[in-house]
Formats: sequence, C-alpha cells, structure tokens
Amino acid sequence: MIVKTDCKFFRGDVPCKPHKQYGYHCVDCPEYKNSDGKILIIKLGAIGDVIRTTPLLRKLRAEFPNYQFFWLTYTPEILSSEWVNRILHPTIENLELLKNIEFNWLINLDKDALAVSLANSINAKRKSGFTIDEFGHAKPISNKAEHHKWLTGLFDDVSKENTKNYMQEIFEICDYEFSGEEYVLELPEVQTNFDINKNKKVIGLNTGCGGRWTSRLWPTEYWIELAKNLLKENYEVILLGGEQENEKNKFIQKESGAKYFGYFNLQTFMNLVNNCDIVVTAVTMAMHIAIGLKKKLILFNNIFNKNEFYLYGRGKILEPDFECDCYYSPTCENSCMQYLKPERVLETIRKFS
Repeated sequence: MIVKTDCKFFRGDVPCKPHKQYGYHCVDCPEYKNSDGKILIIKLGAIGDVIRTTPLLRKLRAEFPNYQFFWLTYTPEILSSEWVNRILHPTIENLELLKNIEFNWLINLDKDALAVSLANSINAKRKSGFTIDEFGHAKPISNKAEHHKWLTGLFDDVSKENTKNYMQEIFEICDYEFSGEEYVLELPEVQTNFDINKNKKVIGLNTGCGGRWTSRLWPTEYWIELAKNLLKENYEVILLGGEQENEKNKFIQKESGAKYFGYFNLQTFMNLVNNCDIVVTAVTMAMHIAIGLKKKLILFNNIFNKNEFYLYGRGKILEPDFECDCYYSPTCENSCMQYLKPERVLETIRKFS
C-alpha cells in the first residue's frame, strides 16, 4: 500500500481529513498536496492574545499555501483547523515532538521562559521573534522590529512613545507589512436560545476585565446608569461576562432591567457576542472576540498605550480625560476609570447606531 507521508494532510497516527471525509487512500487521492515545508508559531498566551495574532496566518498562508502550519498555545480551542494543520497544547509529549521536527521557519512571539527556551532548542532553518540569552532571559533573535518589541516590554517610557499597533509589530517581526488583515476567528455552531429582541439595536455590556488588571474596572454604578439610559432609548441591552462577573451582572440586571443570561463556555459566549450590534468592553478576551466577529466596538482604556489597538475602523477608544498614572499596573489608587462618565459612553453609542 502506498502511503504519501509528505502530504500536508498526513497525520501519521490517525486517519487524515480526506480519508475521514471521502474514504480516499493515498494512491489515488485527489486531495493530495505535497507539503513544501513547515512553519511553527509559538504564541502561548491568553485567548485574546492568541486571537489577535491570527491575522498573521492570512499573510503566511498566502505566501506559503502548501506548507504545514503548527501552532503551540495554551488555548488551542480558539484556533481553526482549516488554517492550522497541527494545533498543539504544550504538553511534555508535544514539546518532545516539536524538538524532533526540523521546521523551515519558527516564529516565537512570546517572551516567557518556556517560549524562549523552545525557540532556542527547536530546529528551524529560519527563526523570528525571541529566544533566550546566557542569563535565561528573553532576547531578540535578529531584526530591528524584534528589538523594538523587546524594548517596549522593558521600559514604560519607551512603551508610551510607541505608535505601532500590535499587528504592525508582529508583522514587522516577520518582515511583512500589516495591511489591515482581519482576525481568523470561526464562529462555532452551537445551539442557543437567547431571548434577544433583534428588532432593536443590541448593545452588549462586558462588565469585567479579569482578576489581574482590576485597574481597568469601570464602576458598577456606571454600568447600571448606562444600562438604564440605553433601555430608556429603546436599545436591547445584554450583560456579558464570565464566572467572575456572575454576581455583579446579576446585581446590574436587578438594578437596571438589562438582560443577563449567565456565563458560558467559550463557544456559547462567542455566539452570544455575535448577537450584539455594539459591544462595550475594557481590554479583554471579549474585545478580541468582538473584533474577530466584526462587531462595532467601544473600548475602555486607561492603563495601556491606545496605539497598541487596531479596531479596523469599527471601533472607538474611550479614555479618562487625563493621563492615568497607573500605566500597565494591575491596580489603580486613583480609580481613574471613575472619570470616564456614562454620559460620554452613551453619546458614543448613539453615534455608532
């Protein structure tokens, strides 16, 4: 029996996609595509970080259509198997596998210990991004763009002066120019039955920001005021969040009359966001999901450089009227988000809708 191990669909231990779908064998498979090479992307990160890296796939796939793509991440569930051949969680087994493959190109966009160690130990003809120095720290591999991204992570003053968005930075690390390539985000097919009036403009209020960066939290009383005013103006208002926001969202629902359906797994949450016309959120996973689903977005920001964010012409960044002194800090003694008033958010929603 002929087995074509050079095919981009070949798995080695389980049936390939053409065989599972159509029953083809290698000898006469019309789907056979010779793999010209292999590219490994290391972006471990949180879900939002992984989502905002996916525009790079559009550029890479266009230039290397017959390559096999590998991606190492802690959140493999967010990536599309239509775009990435091997989506790998960093288990011991997968790390050993990667160390025994020679790649044509390794792209490491993380600077944590595991990522830079792997960038150093995995065999690849070309490497981009970050590797490890003799002291066990992250260092740029070769080019000016890597050095720029490295320095903005080390010094707040350099970070504040940065005028490039994240996609520009990672594209330049790979010697590309970012041209507005969209996120790669597929909406999962799940059964949902949300009681949402689609005859009205649907506003999703994502009230949380994770446990690490509480400096980004907007006051609960502001969410209540905004929701009440939106309902008065005949918008459909739904509250978004995870388990951490559950009790807060129940309270906001009770006080404002907005709809809250609970917290869900990632697939159901994405479908809930997809019901929204406009999403109001801080810098969170929900922000990146909204961008990926091409929703209008009102983004709250106080502790990051706003130039980092690219909203594809579908969003507006709102910040306090003064520079917050808690730059990249997990807490904010001045609670500067209190100076971003609900009236300003409401006016922005009116303009968007």
